[in-house]
Amino acid sequence: METVLNEEAFDVVIVGAGPVGLLAANYLGAQGLRVLVLERMRELIDYPRGVGMDDECLRSFQAVGLAPAVLPHTTPHHHLRFVTGKGRTLAALEPGTDEFGWSRRNGFIQPLVDRVLFEGLARHAGVSVRFGHEVEEVAQDGSGVLITARADDTRHRFSARYAVGCDGGRSALRKALGIPFEGETEPNRWIVVDLNNDPLATPHAWVYCNHSRPYVSIALPHGVRRLEFMLHDKEAEGDTVPEPILRSMLAEAGCDLDRVDIIRARVYTHSGRLAARFRDRRILLAGDAAHIMPVWQGQGYNSGIRDATNLSWKLALVLKGIANDELLDSYEAERREHAKAMIGLSVMAGKVLSITNPVGAALRDAFFLMLNVIPPVKRYIVGMRFKPMPRYRHGALAYPDGVDANSPVGTMFIQPPVQRAPGHEPVRLDEVLGDSFAILCWGIDPSYWMSEQTSALWKRLDTRLISVWPDTQLGYQLSRDGPNVQPIADVSGRLKAWFDRHGRGVVFLRPDRFIAALCGPQQIDTTTQALREALHLQSGDRP
Repeated sequence: METVLNEEAFDVVIVGAGPVGLLAANYLGAQGLRVLVLERMRELIDYPRGVGMDDECLRSFQAVGLAPAVLPHTTPHHHLRFVTGKGRTLAALEPGTDEFGWSRRNGFIQPLVDRVLFEGLARHAGVSVRFGHEVEEVAQDGSGVLITARADDTRHRFSARYAVGCDGGRSALRKALGIPFEGETEPNRWIVVDLNNDPLATPHAWVYCNHSRPYVSIALPHGVRRLEFMLHDKEAEGDTVPEPILRSMLAEAGCDLDRVDIIRARVYTHSGRLAARFRDRRILLAGDAAHIMPVWQGQGYNSGIRDATNLSWKLALVLKGIANDELLDSYEAERREHAKAMIGLSVMAGKVLSITNPVGAALRDAFFLMLNVIPPVKRYIVGMRFKPMPRYRHGALAYPDGVDANSPVGTMFIQPPVQRAPGHEPVRLDEVLGDSFAILCWGIDPSYWMSEQTSALWKRLDTRLISVWPDTQLGYQLSRDGPNVQPIADVSGRLKAWFDRHGRGVVFLRPDRFIAALCGPQQIDTTTQALREALHLQSGDRP
């Protein structure tokens, strides 16, 4: 007999206990909010899926205090090389930069990182996770969301002020809202084979652009090897590949089927799809529920983490009554355009690199080999400068002097090493910025230029005021700056170079470390007013 339990109330219900949902729950839980995570499976997925993590992603894990626990399951400076069937390098992605504080490309083991995110929730009393709960009904009105989920023979009802769908490409929330999932699925199928006790024992990741059968070989942490092979027509029945074909594919990659330790072998297709909208009143979509993309640029996982990072701080401000509901419109305005660009890049890369026509493959190879001898082009590819970096032109940001395409506003701020006091070990900048807003200034005390109203607004937002100095001046400034300002030393010179390049000495940083505004000291009050409007902050007794 079916049982229906009484309704339970939360601030936010997150559907899906994958990395996107777990990261959002960690951030919202740290803000003291009541959060419920519903997951239809009975436990976390225990097989590898995503294998590439970028520097922005690690910075998000740093923001919730989990980067140290994640790092043991990563391989930093994980290069990606595309080669011809004869082994000649078409392109190599080998970025050595660390402007955001971490290695640009990292291999990782997703189940182990997901476990870190899940165990991190134990730090927050207001967060709970319910496994084995499948969403059946969703309803919303002007005050909240009502979700009905089934667990065995029991139906549970949960109410929340907002809900976030992080439940994958087949999202129950997206389907319940009737939001179109636009795009295409490629006709070719692939098989992914994950191996323990790496039989090749070589570092990095390789894409072999053989016209006869393109395949991928990726070294992962803890001795795991991922192999992905394109399947020809009728080579797989359902999700099963006959042993002779599997043996032949593994042999081409240098592996013996009789000796390898297979974790899993699974057939899948590449898709590029984008939800028509990321928000429907009090329900928001993130991760694969909002967009899916082919694996060629390794950005599916990272794009979902960007969603969670962008959305969570905004949702916290709204739930705390600090910002109006309109702030949440900036989530779609900022994230959908970038997700669309990443899908486009991934789809294009897949079509170019998986050509099976011999003539087309030969022309492609000749073109890329020619580009490799042009130094500026080679630097462009090696440094991954082609990757669309998030650049928000509309949303929770302000241009006091009008929109400027050359302004850094709407981009992620750098994270160089800084020093809190003479003789102290340098730390990454975000360790000083905290988990809320920050105002970072070169060589001044920003509070001097603030009216009482401006000062009160930033204080209510728990904003950190930070002055940046050459390391030679830090000790002196520590004895001079007021108690509300944190002086730090620019030990690498990167901050000095940044402020010099952009010609403004005051930068307003959002909790996700994107630049909300940039101005000179004398414009702090007017810039603050512009940001107040862009952030839809509450008036009256609140900021």
